[in-house]
Amino acid sequence: MKPFLRLAAIAGIAGLTLAAAAARAEKADRDKPVNIEADRVSVDDVKKVQIFEGNVQLVKGTLIIRAERIVVTQDDDGYQRGVATGTASTPPRFKQKREGQDDYIEGEGERIEHDAKAEKTEFFNHAWVKSGLDEVRGQFISYDARTENYFVTSGPNGTRAKPGSTDRVRAVIQPKNKDAAAAPPASARPAATMAPVLKGAQTIATPRQETAQ
Repeated sequence: MKPFLRLAAIAGIAGLTLAAAAARAEKADRDKPVNIEADRVSVDDVKKVQIFEGNVQLVKGTLIIRAERIVVTQDDDGYQRGVATGTASTPPRFKQKREGQDDYIEGEGERIEHDAKAEKTEFFNHAWVKSGLDEVRGQFISYDARTENYFVTSGPNGTRAKPGSTDRVRAVIQPKNKDAAAAPPASARPAATMAPVLKGAQTIATPRQETAQ
């Protein structure tokens, strides 16, 4: 979309693929450790399963997943997979910094599955993903950080909604040249004027610090 994107129609499927060259995830995140906070934790070392419950926050570099419950499994190579679920009023949320950008990819769904090995995140049921001013909604969204592609469908688990269903894929994609188009041509701009002389201040107030989200 900002470029989250080129849209490609998928014949016979009420979905769309989003080639997200400018929305790729922060590459350094793949080498960062996973840190998790929760009210309760249950660990099965034999099966390599960890269950975190109660106001859970998973952090891996710039990647943040918040949920009521996250189940983390680990394969023999040490790669982890997390399945996050929430409540009816508070679905799980996903956030990750865009590579080389100052903004983030954000999303939510009734369930979020993140595969660290495949670098893929999937959002299930009432899914929503936003990057900059662009956003897409559907019943299923799959984001592949390696290929920088999104896949969105109107039905669950990558399927098409049944005939007669009101479920649709909905996207808002801003034009790439929005800022350039809004600027007046050079011939229409007023002539340059001498800038006023700026006087130094005796003191400068400390900038307001933003609270990290």
